[in-house]
Amino acid sequence: MKVSVHALNLQLEPSTFNLSFLQKKILFLTLRVFSATGGIEKVCRVVGKALYELGLQYGGLMNVYSMYGSRNNADGNKYFPQLAFRGFDSNKVWYVLRSIRVGRKCDIVIMSHINLLTVGYLIKKLRPSVKLILLAHGIEVWKPYGKWKRRMMNEIDLILPVSRFTEEKMISLYDLPEEKFSVFNNCLEPFLEMPLSPKKSEGLLKRYGLQDDQRILLTVSRMEDSEQYKGYDKVLQALPNLVTRYPNIRYLLIGKYDQKEKKRLDKLIDELHLQQYVVFSGFVQDEEMPDHFNLGDLFIMPSEKEGFGIVFIEAMYYGLPVIAGNKDGSVDALWNGELGLLVNPGDIDEISTAITKILDDRQAYLPNKELLHDHFSYAWYKRKLRNCLNRINN
Repeated sequence: MKVSVHALNLQLEPSTFNLSFLQKKILFLTLRVFSATGGIEKVCRVVGKALYELGLQYGGLMNVYSMYGSRNNADGNKYFPQLAFRGFDSNKVWYVLRSIRVGRKCDIVIMSHINLLTVGYLIKKLRPSVKLILLAHGIEVWKPYGKWKRRMMNEIDLILPVSRFTEEKMISLYDLPEEKFSVFNNCLEPFLEMPLSPKKSEGLLKRYGLQDDQRILLTVSRMEDSEQYKGYDKVLQALPNLVTRYPNIRYLLIGKYDQKEKKRLDKLIDELHLQQYVVFSGFVQDEEMPDHFNLGDLFIMPSEKEGFGIVFIEAMYYGLPVIAGNKDGSVDALWNGELGLLVNPGDIDEISTAITKILDDRQAYLPNKELLHDHFSYAWYKRKLRNCLNRINN
């Protein structure tokens, strides 16, 4: 479970690196890290990597505990060493007991999800000097909790909301002081690969029945009946006015879906007579995603309840103009509109106008790669994490 500090490859400026970090004992509590592919799991992998590289663990050693993770971390070695990780194979009782036992010997305990708040709270009660940090991603903290959980929330030393939207929601819901918060935007995955070719993949075009000269709108999202807030149905409603102007337009929806939601969308497509214009890819493996992004002329997801939206910055990384909603954490991902177009997610005409702007002059809406790197690179993320940890040490 221990990794030597001397094995760390610290890529930080000597003048800004605080050596006291190397003396801290830190436990990072997670639900899943490598056993799922969702946004929160991506965040946990990157946080673990950043903590490892900053040398934050038992005197320069790291522990990442994953409740549902497998004991075998073979897939995660590029993020942090196997010896720094422990999966508990869904044994919740053993996970809680072990986390409390180890956590009470630590200086800092970081919780990746509000569902781990009770564990952190118990650790704090056993050792009041422990600093508690909570990562707040989005919808999981956008609802009121009972008196007991609110009381536990007050014991947290620092909350890292993924966007200003989430910060404002939490302050309002839990009546917490603003000083407890530090907005901690997500970053680009440090191992993102570029497409195999700058041209659209002939294999993928053939797979989806698309042509190289078609104008392809792209959305990447899970499509579930319980999460009808991503805005892809609003894009569908905007399409009838667009197909007259752009007869070769196509809308490619990438991601797995449940049958109830697919049935709803198929009905909407039939009502709007869009059968020839809409393509569903189903689930796509991560290694194929670069070439899928490369198919698009623009990326659009006018959501209303997005905590941040890693997919937005990934789309920009692959050079796509982006359209997002202006009502949620997407605003942070588009850097308040400096990196893309923000629209009212409930306004079909506004969505249609934004698509038209980009299709008529795509070059004018290409993302600013330098700005994207300045605010959402992994190097930026690691510096921000270092600063947050330094803040609670002082």
